[in-house]
Amino acid sequence: MTGTATLWGSQTQLAVENFPISGERMHPAFIRALAAVKAAAAGANRDRAVLASEVADAVIAVADAIAAGEHADQFPVDVFQTGSGTSTNMNANEVIAALASRALGQSVHPNDHVNASQSSNDIIPTTAHVAAAVMLDTQLLPALSGLRAVIQSRVDELGDTIKTGRTHLMDAMPVSLGQELSGWAQQVASAEARLGAVQVRLHRLAVGGTAVGTGLNTPPGFADGVCAALQQRYGLAFRPAENYFEALASVDTLAELSGQLKVLAGSLMKVANDLRWMNSGPLAGLGEIALPALQAGSSIMPGKVNPVIPEAVCMVCARVIGNDATVTIAAQSGNFQLNVMWPVAIHSVLNSLTLLSAACQQLGAQAIARFTVNQARLADALRCNPILVTALNSRIGYEAGSRIAKRAYAEGRPVLDVAEEDTGLSREELSRLLDPAGLIRPADKPAD
Repeated sequence: MTGTATLWGSQTQLAVENFPISGERMHPAFIRALAAVKAAAAGANRDRAVLASEVADAVIAVADAIAAGEHADQFPVDVFQTGSGTSTNMNANEVIAALASRALGQSVHPNDHVNASQSSNDIIPTTAHVAAAVMLDTQLLPALSGLRAVIQSRVDELGDTIKTGRTHLMDAMPVSLGQELSGWAQQVASAEARLGAVQVRLHRLAVGGTAVGTGLNTPPGFADGVCAALQQRYGLAFRPAENYFEALASVDTLAELSGQLKVLAGSLMKVANDLRWMNSGPLAGLGEIALPALQAGSSIMPGKVNPVIPEAVCMVCARVIGNDATVTIAAQSGNFQLNVMWPVAIHSVLNSLTLLSAACQQLGAQAIARFTVNQARLADALRCNPILVTALNSRIGYEAGSRIAKRAYAEGRPVLDVAEEDTGLSREELSRLLDPAGLIRPADKPAD
């Protein structure tokens, strides 16, 4: 032991001394998952007579406590350590052994008992997949479902609220706010589908491959036993990897997951920036909506209010995109039988999962659910939008429409008035053709 306040042993202490690099410890979700893997391994070893029942049961009890969040201060090893994560694995072995020895009243060895039938080279990849799978299942996917539900409620509410559409940030044909937000809802739904598709590979675990993928020192059925215990704990379909040499030597699945998190970050940044643009002003910007005034926006300008939630979400997205760059580099850092960037790869993925889960919740609850619509501003812009003349193309042709639009722009007049003067069509017919409510609902598609 290194002192009365610590439970770790010499290997952990060496890692603390060797890697005083960032001050960042492994993500709490990783430590909890690692303890769960240790508990599952002890049970599988007990059932196969590798460990005596009393030793295995003591290890399981201690590991369960750590998996529940206890003793979190006993995991001091920096993220930037040996690329296999051996230091963190040894840290867990030493802490669990110390606590189990106390409870049992006899020596429990970190390697011979806690690490039985295991290697850092398969346990760290296993834990990486378990931690990411659990966080995806319990945090991000529920957060996305909640965000989609919030957006859909506004879609239903704002289906008849018509505004000027924009392409290239320039005036375009009208859309309803509900239609605009329906695109956001579909982006979220697509993200859920993409992330769901990763799960089948995320649930494949490296446990049983030991040092190089050959499974040396594992009893028959050990990997199946570990996966069964993890299935029971988390309700996820964990199973042994189809190929241990891939499972140890590549972080491809983490890279796949990180890539989908990057796609989600792009989607959320799009939504957040749309909100910022629509909220801009309120006098000199678009001023179409008003986000809730959550806090003062300036230390010098009284009364200024900023779109703080969308801004925070955009910063989260920037971090996630940066994390993905880290994981991408890690993914090509496998040498022969082992990838040597497991710690930073999983730390980056778990950081992205954490940030995106919270960002989705805040974006939905604090921004999308609570913005109000400036109906008068929408109506004013829509009435003077010369691009409405597009609806007359089939009657008067593109060139005549272009002439009307340019004149309406130049004179600052509604396109209806200019078209009445220029086309000879009746005001009644023009009003019908240029009615924004009709323009946002194209003819029904033929039935399949």
